[in-house]
Amino acid sequence: MKIKAAVTPKTGQPFEITDIELPELDSKDVLIKVTASGICHTDVSGRDTGMVNPPSVLGHEGAGIVEEIGSEVTEFQKGDHVVVSFASCGKCDNCLANHPAHCRYYAELNLNSHIDQDTNKLVSRFFGQSSFATYSLVSERNVVKIDKDMDLALAAPLGCGLQTGASSVLNVLKPEAGSSIAVFGVGAVGLSAIMAAKIAGCENIIGIDLHDNRLELAEELGATATIKSGKNVDVAEKIKEITGTGVQHVLDTTGVDMVIEQAIASLDTFGKLATVVTDYSLNIPLEILALGGNSIVGTSQGDAIPQKFIPELISYYKKGQFPFDRMVKFYEFDEINKAFEESENGSVIKPVLKINY
Repeated sequence: MKIKAAVTPKTGQPFEITDIELPELDSKDVLIKVTASGICHTDVSGRDTGMVNPPSVLGHEGAGIVEEIGSEVTEFQKGDHVVVSFASCGKCDNCLANHPAHCRYYAELNLNSHIDQDTNKLVSRFFGQSSFATYSLVSERNVVKIDKDMDLALAAPLGCGLQTGASSVLNVLKPEAGSSIAVFGVGAVGLSAIMAAKIAGCENIIGIDLHDNRLELAEELGATATIKSGKNVDVAEKIKEITGTGVQHVLDTTGVDMVIEQAIASLDTFGKLATVVTDYSLNIPLEILALGGNSIVGTSQGDAIPQKFIPELISYYKKGQFPFDRMVKFYEFDEINKAFEESENGSVIKPVLKINY
């Protein structure tokens, strides 16, 4: 099947929209006509770091309409509106224990994409979907059915970034009502975490970032206090001035050593820090953790089960409790390079491509 896709020709190069071939539908596959795809930091990594094997097709926050289903697919039918999330095998011990985001084969299934140059066929799909394209062929395990009254273009980024931020709070940190939380880095993931902390009933919700526009939006979305970070700013001290003893929970979205040291220093006794970043190496003195009885936990996708959690987020959105539309800006498909540029320079928090071919 011939489709149009935004192809990464070589590592670090701009996207080129061109025709490629999609593989044949398998018995457990779902063919989706893509109407939108969010742009996430992992797409930047895929384009620039050698994570994938170019030429490739990225995109892993797809949404669209089911066009065709495989012979063994029973949960979906043509015409269903769906969001596409990460891939998992469904058979390993972690998947069977309802932790698909920690699937034993997560890297193999998600962190590659390649177009065979002899056949021009997409033989490996990014996050099992490669949704920077007019059509996406995915396993039924990737797919989440949503109500048809939900705007598909708006729903697209729920498949990764927003899910990660909100679920890291609600399903990993699990803050008690009345507790305190600090979110380091309030991009799309961090802002989702702030909205989730408000849903959880946290008393102190503190957002930390370098950008004034993001801090302003954080306050509008639920932060009770914000701190502009910088080389000469003692963020941990400012957090303790706000809370008295520090925070019980921290989500770090930056992966930066100096930031995480400040994040750990801001924890109250027996506090917990969750990190979602995979791009950096950390060098943290263990005594910082030991003396306070603190802990660090890593999480992929906030340990979410997309088929359960994405409908929950949509429900919160409809009730006005998760107004993530405030951070989204839409672009036409052929504006993909502009969308990446504006995301990287910080002027746009969550770009979403509308794919109307």
